[in-house]
Parts: sequence; structure tokens; C-alpha cells
Amino acid sequence: MSWLRRVLPVALVLLVGVTACAGYFYYDYHWSLPDTASATYVGRQNCINCHQQQAEAFKDSHHDLAMAKATPETVLGNFDNQSLRHHDIESRMYRDGDRFMVTTEGEDGNVTDFEVKYVFGVDPLQQYMVEFAGKEKKSDDAVGRLQVLRISWDTVRKQWFYLDPPDVKDKLQPEDPLHWTGLAQRWNSMCADCHSTNLKKNFDVTANNYHTTFTEIDVSCESCHGPGSLHVQLANRKSFFWDHKRGYGLAKLKDSAEQEIQSCAPCHARRETIYAGFDATKNFFDYYSDQALLENVFYADGQQQDEDYIHASFMQSKMYHKGIRCTDCHDPHTSKLKHNGNEVCTSCHQHPSGKYDTPAHHFHKPGTAGANCVDCHMMEATYMAVDPRRDHSFRIPRPDLSLKIDTPNSCASCHLNQGGLKAEKVAKLPLYQDWMQAAIQGDQEVVDALQKVNKWCDDACEKWYGKDRKKDKHFGEALTAVRRRTADAVEQLNWLLAGTGPQFPAVARATGLREATRLGPETAAQLARGSLEDPHPLVRAAAAAAHDGISDPNMLSRRLAPLLQDPIRSVRVEAARILSLNGVTALSGKDDQLLNQALEEYRAGLMYDSDRAGAHLTLGSLAEQIGDQAKAEEHYRTAIRLEPASSGGRANLAALLGRQMEQLARDPAAAEKIGKLQEEIERLRGEELALLERDANMLPDNAGLQYRLGLALYLAGKNEEAEVRLRKAAETEKTDPGFWLALILLQEKLGKVNEAKSNAKRLYNLAPTPMNEQLLQRLESMDANSKPPESKNQ
Repeated sequence: MSWLRRVLPVALVLLVGVTACAGYFYYDYHWSLPDTASATYVGRQNCINCHQQQAEAFKDSHHDLAMAKATPETVLGNFDNQSLRHHDIESRMYRDGDRFMVTTEGEDGNVTDFEVKYVFGVDPLQQYMVEFAGKEKKSDDAVGRLQVLRISWDTVRKQWFYLDPPDVKDKLQPEDPLHWTGLAQRWNSMCADCHSTNLKKNFDVTANNYHTTFTEIDVSCESCHGPGSLHVQLANRKSFFWDHKRGYGLAKLKDSAEQEIQSCAPCHARRETIYAGFDATKNFFDYYSDQALLENVFYADGQQQDEDYIHASFMQSKMYHKGIRCTDCHDPHTSKLKHNGNEVCTSCHQHPSGKYDTPAHHFHKPGTAGANCVDCHMMEATYMAVDPRRDHSFRIPRPDLSLKIDTPNSCASCHLNQGGLKAEKVAKLPLYQDWMQAAIQGDQEVVDALQKVNKWCDDACEKWYGKDRKKDKHFGEALTAVRRRTADAVEQLNWLLAGTGPQFPAVARATGLREATRLGPETAAQLARGSLEDPHPLVRAAAAAAHDGISDPNMLSRRLAPLLQDPIRSVRVEAARILSLNGVTALSGKDDQLLNQALEEYRAGLMYDSDRAGAHLTLGSLAEQIGDQAKAEEHYRTAIRLEPASSGGRANLAALLGRQMEQLARDPAAAEKIGKLQEEIERLRGEELALLERDANMLPDNAGLQYRLGLALYLAGKNEEAEVRLRKAAETEKTDPGFWLALILLQEKLGKVNEAKSNAKRLYNLAPTPMNEQLLQRLESMDANSKPPESKNQ
């Protein structure tokens, strides 16, 4: 037993030690930060020590150089007393000691010297910013109003150029929002979110100035990984484990492709802000909503037309549906492609016999453009004059679809010489996108030439791939049917909404729902019913939007109330918006509380853009819906004050004051107040009319502007001029029943009965509703000499 006496103490010590170690490891593994612990931004200096390889890769990347202070190291443009003439303004770029200066037209119309404070980007262009802060700035840490000069530096050609707004080549007046001193060129509201880390706009509505801040001037580590304070705390903790609930204390980008994509999307999406405060640890759709595949931004089949910043394009692709993520192609820290040329694609699309990277697949000579994967599957378009960008929907070229619905295709982009267009005209259309734009604007020569090109390309594809080549029905056909209001539009849209899988991407189905309102509110609501419980928040929100304008408030409440408790904020807010917009401002029981909560979220989201008139116009309309006229008036006046050169605010305020005047009409003692209101209403309508005339003349093909101007002219008693504008709106947007109805009612009032009859027949064929049938019957019962109606307002 002596050996036992010797071993037992040792065993007991070991047992105690093992138990203690096990207890320690158990405790250490299960230790977690308090649920109330909140991450804050700490800056890249707290990342570099442990992540030197990533920091070195990130250095001088496009994200690193997204924005910087103007210094000799960061300024790429030639400021050695250079000049640039645009229209009648000659601008000069020069140095004043350490300062970089530009002499150009200012916001008062006078040529003035401006100091460049910051630079934007490095390739293929660099832009320059001037600060208009004066004594408004509260501290040196804040940035005042920054304006982006249109005078830009082409970093490839090494020359200055003037960056015109898209499709606007005329000289911009200083009061124009597109002028470099205007809202469209304001860094704080248009650019800052995506070029700096942890940006806080900090706009003071009352003082009309900015105190914008950021933790880092460029797109740094925490833009993608989320605020890092908890990660640093965990890394510095003497432990064998990370937090068993929070992991590394950062965004879990490797957990799923969707999580990673959503961390990139805020800066790579054409989106609307729903709520402030996004970081990469959160759900994108709680804070943003992608714009649908709207006309003028996307072609009907979802190809990029205007700048779309990738996300909505990528969500259409088969790769997205198969779980491919951004970093499968792009290095996350350098932002560069991981491979060169076709290897970017063939690193995944491999085949023993070289199925794809061979003439047997692409039918082009190796080394030529047609042999490059991206030239066929990621068509290029140039934005900002010098910046070519690839479409990320990764599509098979479809010249057959181009023949059907007038969409572009990559085959045609290389074979425009097959169109037979005269050389002098070709010289004016250097890019394929220029041809497409000319066709959209109605240039019949270009339309005919493109059809020849598309037919030639389609014949070539059929020769190569056979008559049974893949020509699946495309969602673009359904969207086109709705936009053109063809006889089978409802059937086509039902096909799209019922579909699943890559052929029916959520962004396309959401677009279909938002376009459905063209078919009338009742039809749209019926089409949307089955999509209210769709798995994707984009579709659920669009299904709510499709209920706008329906006449049955009970059905509206019944269908949309459940969405007020949706887990995704963008869905809740859209449901609340549509309910309030259609007069449903109260519900029963718990639903009423949910509605109020969602409306508060909606208001808070709008206030993120409190520096824009549009936000206050919407807030004013919302206040009107709930009966708060004082708050509505305040918002409308704020909209006018913030953007005095913008239309909309005066019209809304005049209408509100008109209703107030009608209420006062019952009070005999209110004559003086009524007189003042009438005077202000007339002034507001006169100013609004001038602004609308300016906008409508600048954009003669914008049907909405022509319509608004027509109504404003009618209110001003200029009925003949109003008819011209309303006719222009109806003929430009031939499938909009509202435009035709306004025109018909005005023609009836003017005694132009025959024209009104003819247009009423078109309206009834377009939208055969009971109301339109009654209108047609009334007009057909009249003769050309019938006396126009005496009603004051129609």
C-alpha cells in the first residue's frame, strides 16, 4: 500500500489541476461580452499591427485613395498655370504656394479664385473639391459644404476636361442644381457616404449648413468589416478563444455569400436610404432598398443603361444565385482582379477539353475582342466621360431579344459596321451606348441600322449554335409588355411573378410589381397579392407599393397590416408609406401601434436626407395625410428655403394654403387673412410656373414634367397653353391613362369635342374602366357645338 500512499497525492494534485484547467477552459470558452456591449469605430491604426499583410495590400488601392486632402502627394492634375475653356468660361488651374487653386465661375456667376481642399479618386479620373464653409464650421474636425468641381483630370490621357452631366451639353447657369456649386455636385449629400468611413452628415436644417464628420477620410477597414472596438478588445484579452456568441466581434463576411455581398452593396448599389446607421454587421435591406430595374437606368432586360453601381445587375446573374461572391473574382484588399484576362473566368469555368476558352465556344480568333469572356458576357459602357464599366449581370448575348424588345447585346456592340449607317453619322456616335441612346430618342436611321445589326448577329448565332440554341423567354419581355400595355401584359406579368430561380431574379420580380401600376391600381393589387409573402424583401416591399391607389381601404388594411411586423425595415416602411398615402392613418388594436412605429421609422429615414427638398416634400405630404397642416406647411416652406430653384414645393404649399383659405371662407371676420393667403397663393403659383417652364423646356421629352406644367398653366388660366403641354405629355408617354384623362377633360372644357372624343376612345382602349366608359359615352352624346362644362375645376 506504500505505492498507493505515494501515488495518491500526485493523482489528487493532477485531478485538481485537470479539473481547474477544464473549468478554466470551460469558463474561457463560454465567456462573452455583455449583450449591451456596442462596437465603435477605432481606425485602421488599431488594425495594422496584427494585419500587416492586409494593410500593405490595401495601401494605395482605390478604396485607400477614394478621398484625400489636397497635397503634392495626392493631387495628380497639372496645376502649373493650366487653362481650360468650356462654353464662354475659361478656367485656370495654378499653385499659390502650398495651395492648389482654380479660377472659375462661382455660384454668384462671377469668376473667382477657389482653393481645392480635397481630391476624389485616382483612376481613370481625379476630381477636386472646394469647401464653402466660412464661419459656419463648428470645429476643424468637421467638414462644411463641399462642392465637386466639374473641371476634372483624366489620369490616363493626362489632361484636363470638363465633366458634363449625363445628356446635358448646354452651359449650366449658376442657379442650376447641375452647376458645380449646385446640389447635384454636393459632396455631403451625393458622394460622401461611399468615399469615407463612418460618415455623419450632420446637416443643420435651421441654419442650412453642414458639420459633416468621418472617422477616416477614405474607405478603410471598418467600412467593410464593421466598427472594430469589440474586435480589438477581444484580441487584447488573454484568452484561447474568441467570443462564442460574437465570434471575432466583426461582420461575419465568410458565413455566407449574401453577408459579404451586402457589406459591399451600400457603395455598389443604386439605392435609396431607408434608415441611417448601417455598418457591415447589419442587414442591407434594413437600411437601404435597391432601386428597381427602372427605365432610363436599366434596359428592359436588366442591362445597365445609366450608372447602376453593380448590385442590382449582379442580383440578376446565375452566379449570384449559385453563391458566388465578390471576392471570388476581386481581391478584397487591393480591389484588383485575382487573375488576368480569361483566367478570371476559367479559374472556375474549367473543362477538360477547354470548353469555353476556345473558338469552338466563342467562334472568334484567339487574341481578338470576341475571344475575351468579358466582351461577350460583361458588356462595357462608359460613364463620367472616361470611365468604362462592365455589366455584372453576366448574361448570354441575346440578339434575338434585341430584335423583340430593342435591348442591347454584346455581339452588336462589336459589329455596328453591319448597320450600313453613313460614315458622317457614325462619327457622331462613337460608342454603342450612343447608338442605343439615339434610338431611344427616336432617330429612325439609327433604329433601322440597329435592327440590321441585330438581325446579322442573330443569323450568325443561329449558324454557330443551331436553330435549337438557347433562347429562353426572358423577364425583359414581361416588363416590356407591361410598359407598352400590350393585350397580354397581365399574362406576361403573372408568368414573371410566379417564377422561381435564376430566370426570375427577385429584382426583376420587384420591378414587375412596381411597373404593374401602369395597368391600373386594382389590376396591380390583384397581381401583387401572391407576392406579399415572397422570401425576398425587395419583392415584398414592391408588392406593398403595387397597392398604391386602390379604392378599398379595408382591403388595403387587410393586406398590408401584416407587413408592418415584417422583420426587414424596408418592407415595414413601404407598407406604412402606402397605407398613409392612401388615407389609412389608423388601424385597430396592435396594428395601429405597429403602423405608428413604422411611420416613425419612415420619418427618421427621410430626415437622413433633410438637406434635400424632396425629403421635406414627402414629410409634408405625410403630415397632411394625418391632418397636421401646421407641420406640413413647415416642411413645404423648408423645402422652398433649402432649394429655392427647385419645383414642387411651391405647388404643394399653394394647394395647402388654398385648402386653408376654403376653411376660412366660412368666417366673415377672416377677409383680410383670406386676401393675404390669396396673394401668396398667386405668387407661389407664378413662381412655380416659371420653374416648371424652365424644367420642361430643358427636358422636352419628360412626360411627367410636361404634365405638371400643363396643370400649372391650367391653374393660371392659360388653357390653350395647358392643352399643348398636356398633349405633349400624353403623346410622349402614350400608355399613361392619367395624361390622356387630363387632356380630354381640358379639351372638353375648351369645347374641342371632336378631339376629346377621339382621345377618349384611345383612353378607353388603353384602360377600359367604368369611369372611362362613362366619359366616352358622355362625349359621344355631345356634338361639336355643345357648350363646354361650367365646372370650375376638373
